[in-house]
Amino acid sequence: MRILIKNGYIVSMVSAVRRGDILVENDRIARIGNIDCEADRVIDATGKIVMPGLINAHTHVGMSLFRGCADEHELMTWLENDIWPVENKMTASDVYSASMLSGIEMIKSGTTTFNDQYFFEEETARMAEKLGLRAILSRCIIGEGEEALKRIAEAEALYNNWHNKCDGRIKICVGIHAPYTCPPDTIRRSVELADRLGSPIHIHYLETKDEVKQMKEKYNMTSTEYLRKGGVFNYHVMLAHGVHIDDVSLHTLKDISGGIIHNPVSNMKLGSGFADVRKLRSNGINVALGTDGQGSTNTLDMFEEIKLAAYLQKGMYHSANAISGEDVLKMATIEGARVLGIDSEVGSLEENKKADIIIIGMDKAHLQPVHDIYSLLAYSVNGADVETSIIDGKIVMENRNVLNVDEHAIIRDCERITETLF
Repeated sequence: MRILIKNGYIVSMVSAVRRGDILVENDRIARIGNIDCEADRVIDATGKIVMPGLINAHTHVGMSLFRGCADEHELMTWLENDIWPVENKMTASDVYSASMLSGIEMIKSGTTTFNDQYFFEEETARMAEKLGLRAILSRCIIGEGEEALKRIAEAEALYNNWHNKCDGRIKICVGIHAPYTCPPDTIRRSVELADRLGSPIHIHYLETKDEVKQMKEKYNMTSTEYLRKGGVFNYHVMLAHGVHIDDVSLHTLKDISGGIIHNPVSNMKLGSGFADVRKLRSNGINVALGTDGQGSTNTLDMFEEIKLAAYLQKGMYHSANAISGEDVLKMATIEGARVLGIDSEVGSLEENKKADIIIIGMDKAHLQPVHDIYSLLAYSVNGADVETSIIDGKIVMENRNVLNVDEHAIIRDCERITETLF
């Protein structure tokens, strides 16, 4: 199928903004420039922004049912008292419906790729398959003994059943919950699985001061030392949060493949602290953006994360130019793809890359006047401004209508499930 996007403001994330056209052939961007050719679909993008789909580099989409259920609680209290007891009651069907709600939310707010860690991930894979999303999924490995072995077996089965399915849109990696919830034997076995599968590793890392304290008391080392000794850093690693990184850890991180995933809304809401993104980036460490799950971030709107990420660094450094809007947009696109190890395929608008594209209308009071496109995207746009989403060369949302799904039926189903669980 050929899709021709005409006369838009092309924000490629690798070159200057320019007016032009994009030709999509099958799943890839065939040409960018001034194009006059036949196409199956022509989209008039006059006065609109055409940019890469956003990459949510860390989330738990099955947690949509927890939106607003336990606010104003700190992380460990929140997990142990409010989240884990309810999660223990969730069925595969519950996770599918919750994931569908999240998938719709992501598409409608401009996300085209997400990196997820949860349980019943087969259901999240089914959601991504149905809605057309690009996904990296991992079964969360946590605990020790037989329970950990069971989860590792489930992680391997997920890989065997879903890796590279849907023409490569769905990929599977090894998901380790966190250093403080996984003893050395669980880390060792998880790393062995990553080695056997040739898979990246996705893990929570230095999210709270409590984690720093627990690792010191339990192992007399930092989370960084613990993961390094466990062999985690021998693989491409996606480190979620990275709020409390000391200088010794920073030096170690300079040599890893992968990077840090900054989750500003979740970190602020749970009172976890401030990730020093400017320091990380200035030391050559890749930084992506994520939302975390809706229990701690409430929405999956990546444009809200972009705003807060920029504001936080400016406030931390008492400097208006501590980080630019363009820098943070890169964290949500091409740098996010780099952290996930998929930057050769997505994250920017370039010829021969996958056609993951969103179109944003600017004919709205809060988006006028237009002095600078990057400023508009970083500080003014919100997810509801996304009009069209294309993933893998297929239109998945048009005129804010997500295709192939009854949105209201999913909402009603999640309301029913929530009443039962809570």
